[in-house]
Amino acid sequence: MKTYLFQAVLEQDKWPDEPDEKAVWRAYIPELEHKGAASWGYTEKEALENLENAVDLLVAHLLEIGEDIPTDQHH
Repeated sequence: MKTYLFQAVLEQDKWPDEPDEKAVWRAYIPELEHKGAASWGYTEKEALENLENAVDLLVAHLLEIGEDIPTDQHH
């Protein structure tokens, strides 16, 4: 089984007029975001766990349909 490594971006996300305590965490993989590799959570850990689940499903789907897995070309 091949292993893929992706760089995740994790950032706080909120509406401009919301107080900081209402912020959630947004996590995404830049190379795969356009295919659905993005998620969120109330904590950093939850956002990353949700992203990991989304990426696992997405990679399995892409392999199943024979599509190339985009990877970060800068590293």
